[in-house]
Amino acid sequence: MTTASVPDRDKVEYWNDAVSRALVPMEVAPRGVGPFDGRIATSRLAYLQVSTVEADAGRVSRTPALIARSSAPLVAVGVQTSGTATFVQDGRRAEVGEGDLVVYDTTRPYSFDYPRRFATHVFQLPRRTLGVPDSDIRQVTGNAIGTGHGFGAMLLPFLATLASSPADRYPPAVADRLAGNVVELFATLITERAHPGGAVADAPSHLVRRVRDHINRNLGDPDLSPEGIARAHRISVRYLHRLFEGEGTTVSRFIRQRRLEECGRELGRRGGTTPTVSAVAQRWGFVSPAHFSRSFRAAYGVSPREWRALRTAEDDRAGATGAAPASGLPARVPAAGRHAAGPAPAGASG
Repeated sequence: MTTASVPDRDKVEYWNDAVSRALVPMEVAPRGVGPFDGRIATSRLAYLQVSTVEADAGRVSRTPALIARSSAPLVAVGVQTSGTATFVQDGRRAEVGEGDLVVYDTTRPYSFDYPRRFATHVFQLPRRTLGVPDSDIRQVTGNAIGTGHGFGAMLLPFLATLASSPADRYPPAVADRLAGNVVELFATLITERAHPGGAVADAPSHLVRRVRDHINRNLGDPDLSPEGIARAHRISVRYLHRLFEGEGTTVSRFIRQRRLEECGRELGRRGGTTPTVSAVAQRWGFVSPAHFSRSFRAAYGVSPREWRALRTAEDDRAGATGAAPASGLPARVPAAGRHAAGPAPAGASG
């Protein structure tokens, strides 16, 4: 979008509308007295929006009233490619020079003052995809991040190349992977700046918890897969696998472990109507009873029917002696698997 073909008297109004539609609702107040000139180009890589803005001097403000008009909470990273700016957010003021990066949260007021013509790349992504605490983002906003050395120096060329490459040149699967890489880089940048002393909590840890909760809520869905989980959390499949590398397991293995645990709990439960092994397997997302039986035996050393018989015998013995019945999974379940999949049932041992 450009003001080039817009009548002079309408250029400022047109530019306000163009910027607000392309990025987020904002107010633009030009500094000069002549006709205003601006252009903005926007493209998408999956859930990542990449925009390049070039315009005359002016002040750009995001006010509480304008924030109320926006629905999705976004985090943006701006790369100043020419000109300078004064950036204010969260009570901090930063002088931004050519090549500097700024991080800002669109759910809180901010402003940019551009004293002369400028150009900038803006990368916007959903707030929830970052997987970093809000407190870390608040520590980074309102600061200019230099790119002369350190992580910023490695990040700048990648972002500049990404912004100058047409997004439609990438197939959807490649665009999704690129977006996931950018999210990971931004999360690293924010974490590094928020914890300069190195006392960094695992940045993606609460995203991992969200993913694990999602898996636990959807174990009964036979279509539960890494691809569907990545889509639900607006991250790439590659980034999802990277998250679980730190957990000592894979996404698919975690899903299988959790399903087996729930099947083991249900098969060992007594009282009321006893469901068939096939019914239990199906309820927890196993499509094939034969595959379920093989997986159960591989994990626990006994078949589902043998496990049920063992549990019944243990409960009978406990009833005869007055001891509390055991309710855990077979003793062969690997300790690492338990830790990765969540707490074992009460009474589990070995």
